[in-house]
Amino acid sequence: MLTIETIDSNKRSDVIRFYKIPFSMYGNTPQWVPPLWADLSMQLNRKKHPFYEHSDADFFIAVKDGKDVGRIAIMENKPYNKYHNRKVAAFYLFECIADQGVANALFDRAFVWARKRGLDTVMGPKGFGPLDGYGMLVDGFDHRQTMMMSAYNKPYLPHMLETMGFHKEVDFITCLITREGFRMPERVHQIAERVLKRGAFKVLSFRNKKELLVWIPSFIKAYNAAFVKNWEYYPLSDWEVNFVVDNIIQFLDQDLIKIMTRKDEVVGFILSFPDISAALQRTRGYIPPLALLDNIPPPLSIPDILREAKRTKWLALNGGGVLPEFKGIGGNALMYSEMEKTVNGRVQQFEFGELCQVAETAVEMRSDLANLGGKAYKNHRVFVRSI
Repeated sequence: MLTIETIDSNKRSDVIRFYKIPFSMYGNTPQWVPPLWADLSMQLNRKKHPFYEHSDADFFIAVKDGKDVGRIAIMENKPYNKYHNRKVAAFYLFECIADQGVANALFDRAFVWARKRGLDTVMGPKGFGPLDGYGMLVDGFDHRQTMMMSAYNKPYLPHMLETMGFHKEVDFITCLITREGFRMPERVHQIAERVLKRGAFKVLSFRNKKELLVWIPSFIKAYNAAFVKNWEYYPLSDWEVNFVVDNIIQFLDQDLIKIMTRKDEVVGFILSFPDISAALQRTRGYIPPLALLDNIPPPLSIPDILREAKRTKWLALNGGGVLPEFKGIGGNALMYSEMEKTVNGRVQQFEFGELCQVAETAVEMRSDLANLGGKAYKNHRVFVRSI
């Protein structure tokens, strides 16, 4: 017997059920990185997550013969729909056993939810904000996912969506780059030198996190303005932008953040972080003290995560932008040049880098990736279907 149950997001036991579902499906999959309990529980928290300030979501679990065998989140992002003049519901956190009937039942419930709100399209995976990543993995299944910045999923899940009539909306490419290959063409350095000599732009250096935090208010303003032409963009509220910044600060290394200024205002940035995926795998997503997963001892999560940040050979570059009015005049070259100096100079820790999730519609950024020596090795697809 198959039933679809609505999760009460105010009930801790229901949230734990929703959280646990992928562990039984991916427990022996070396490429999968467990979701952080703190992140998922926050996504379901209607009082503390800024998404619910303006929009709504619900969560469903598929139960077959007494076992939880699938889940889905369905949401209406009202600012996104208003900005793009669409009537879209987004699905997210979809997991399912290899049973098309279970997938059909989950999406049928999601379609009903969307139609009741006057929406005519379902699209996803697309989460609650810019840190949740986009799309479902369709190429690159041999590679470990990078933290929570890009999903890993079973290869059969995209086929399930296609069986239900979904098709491609947009692809997000992730590129791999090695330290040896991270060498800017000489012309990029020459452009950067000319930009510096003109004195209009400069890239800041920080001796410690305290110095970096002084620039956060200006960074917030730039972050909300840098992606206005991106497919995934919608105007973030002040609460949402602060939420993004608060999450970034958790793993912040001042040497790995590049902030470009003009007249003491932030006009560009590159965000990169040590990839702590290996520690998240060992700690199984920082399990709460309660017996969340059967027969799993409580891990020493935070110390292990901090150690991993200092020893990992992988760097995740998961955010870069220049304000539209300053593109094409050398700012990108200046930031990339400074980033290369850091990775091949002051910071010798990293051997590999992932340039995470660049939309195929971001033509300029894709060109930049080619200049950086990035080789596409993962592809995440956002699917769409009219209802």
